[in-house]
Amino acid sequence: MEDDIKRAYETLGLQENAPKEDVEKRYGLLLRQARARQMRQETDHADDDFSAVNRAYRLITDRENHQAVSALNDEQYGRYKRFAGLAEKLDHFFRYYKWHLIGAIAAVALVIYGITAYSDQRAEQARLAALPPADLTGTILGQFYLPQDTPDTVPVEAAILGQMPEWQRVEFDLLSFNMEGQSQIDMAMQQKVIVQLATERPDVYLLDRNTFDWFVRNGVLMNLDAEAEGRLKGLLTEDTAVKAAAKDDTSEHVYGIDVSRSVYANALPLVKNSMVIGVRVDSKNANNALLLIERYLRQIPGNEN
Repeated sequence: MEDDIKRAYETLGLQENAPKEDVEKRYGLLLRQARARQMRQETDHADDDFSAVNRAYRLITDRENHQAVSALNDEQYGRYKRFAGLAEKLDHFFRYYKWHLIGAIAAVALVIYGITAYSDQRAEQARLAALPPADLTGTILGQFYLPQDTPDTVPVEAAILGQMPEWQRVEFDLLSFNMEGQSQIDMAMQQKVIVQLATERPDVYLLDRNTFDWFVRNGVLMNLDAEAEGRLKGLLTEDTAVKAAAKDDTSEHVYGIDVSRSVYANALPLVKNSMVIGVRVDSKNANNALLLIERYLRQIPGNEN
């Protein structure tokens, strides 16, 4: 290899290991001379001579490029000593396949997330399947707030079960908002309520007065006139039997029971100003809903007997 390099420099008419600038200048000169001979049609041996010049030039420049790359690699990877070759290969791999690698990692992460989510869902389904059926389901809507400022209604459910010892399980959700509010949050929650009315069917609603009026207008609540004149008659007053006119109905009927003064209502871990219980028109546990109302009414001062 060294002999080939020496002959290459001799072919170019340069001393061995001449600077790169001299190599470039000499090659440029020889190239111009070859073109001049070609223009004069002196081509008998010119092509062979210049082919030798080209081979010599490529041999010298290839060696210089190899030396430059080796020097750069020594600078970058020399600190790894005997692992320098491996470090170089890894660096090249990550440089050229970085996005492929990131994509592969993201794909694996998505697969793991999907498997975990599926496993969690199956575990939750198994847990729910092992529970007894809910004796009552409900949604708390309006200006109601949990003291700990979280959406977790477990404390509310536990309090209701304590008041209804014959029941095994209740389920309640909470959506806190102001029906008359104009903030972006209140308006977004109002839209969520509309969607929830179409997709979820709880047995009862615990409402503030403003939300109650809106529910009546939208035909969501059961007419409780018969119950107000029957099993609840001795427990109701004009204030607690809340009447309103539904949409397309000019006459007022009892659609809700105000239990704001009930000891049971005030024992719930909720911050509130008022509480009206309404039964959903298609409730599957209407009897239990009425039992809850009756139990709460009996805990209003004056109704204990």
